[in-house]
Amino acid sequence: MMFSQPAAQLTRRHLIFPLSLVLFELVTYLAHDMIQPGMLLVTAEFRVGPEWVSTSLTAYLAGGILLQWLLGPLSDRIGRRPVMLCGAAFFMLSCVATHWVESIQQFVLLRFMQGISLCFIGAVGYATVQEAFTESLSIKMMALMANVALLAPLAGPLAGAAFLAVGEWRTLFWLFGALTALALAGLWYAMPETAGDRQKSLSLRSILSGYAALLRDRQVTGGSLAIGLVTVPCLAWVALSPVILIQDAGLSRISYALLQLPVFAAMIAGNLTLGRLSGRLPIEQPIRLGIGPVIAGLAIAATATLVDPHSYGWLTAGLSLYGFGTGLVSAGLYRMTLFSSQAGKGSVAAMLGMVSILVIALGIEATKAAYFRYGNGGFSLINLFCGLLWLGLVIAFLRESQRRR
Repeated sequence: MMFSQPAAQLTRRHLIFPLSLVLFELVTYLAHDMIQPGMLLVTAEFRVGPEWVSTSLTAYLAGGILLQWLLGPLSDRIGRRPVMLCGAAFFMLSCVATHWVESIQQFVLLRFMQGISLCFIGAVGYATVQEAFTESLSIKMMALMANVALLAPLAGPLAGAAFLAVGEWRTLFWLFGALTALALAGLWYAMPETAGDRQKSLSLRSILSGYAALLRDRQVTGGSLAIGLVTVPCLAWVALSPVILIQDAGLSRISYALLQLPVFAAMIAGNLTLGRLSGRLPIEQPIRLGIGPVIAGLAIAATATLVDPHSYGWLTAGLSLYGFGTGLVSAGLYRMTLFSSQAGKGSVAAMLGMVSILVIALGIEATKAAYFRYGNGGFSLINLFCGLLWLGLVIAFLRESQRRR
């Protein structure tokens, strides 16, 4: 069904679409977070070192960059719906194929292929939500969808640890494939068509010129960089916490999983707060409110680990405060960046996704290098550096937004 005007209220069919989309997103995250407690089992089976634990996530994020440049303009031309359905089907098949990997290289290759699913979520799925619903409703929905997606890092490590106590890591990927099939059915039934202009050119020259114009747009570039930077500490923690807590600190998988809870519970609290504020305050205000918790949390974590590298409680507390701030700022910053340009929203979402995921991947590699060289203090300092860069970008972004209005 084609939406001619953004919906201001939810019907049952309206609701099935974001629920199916967030289920697909949830599974793409679970495909990483549930396997994280078992990544040391994977590296042991393939007889490689612990550095491959974070390489798995880096490969996953690299896959998330691969097709962004094409999917945005493609969905602007042929429509969001067929592109999204193909993406969900591809992810389902790549999960099932993981059962037969025989080396760490094959495993990482399939992780890269599974990461391509991130292209569809950002460039196609989120763009559809923003187009199909009004600003206030879309921000509320994005905040609530983020809460569901956060169940992956919140419950994923604990669920993965429990599953691995009775099952094999390969069996997990059959579960991911089955859940994706359910999401695919819901998307096929309820996903609206909000785009599709056969007059848009898909030539390489027109695509590149469109992205060049977006790169010159300070709001699109600045917002995209900011979204990536504010996400780095979260995903760096997801990527490296098994090494930090299980291998080096000697904690059990269950204890490791429990230490994830306050960080992601705080993010959910931030998203719920944003949902309450949406429609009551200007879109910029929650972003301003989130600045303090983000910077203060990262500063607490850095200070604590520099004083005592084994202060895991303070590290978790600082990241939790940061997580609350991130929950406040993310959805509004995404919306403002997406609508800061008159270009097709698929193309803008693709640019946003490519830039932010590239920043996240580089950030994870930087935190990985800092951790293996300088320990927890180096890990936290890189996170704080990303937070301070984000702060500068957000201040400039909000000023430019106010100037344009």
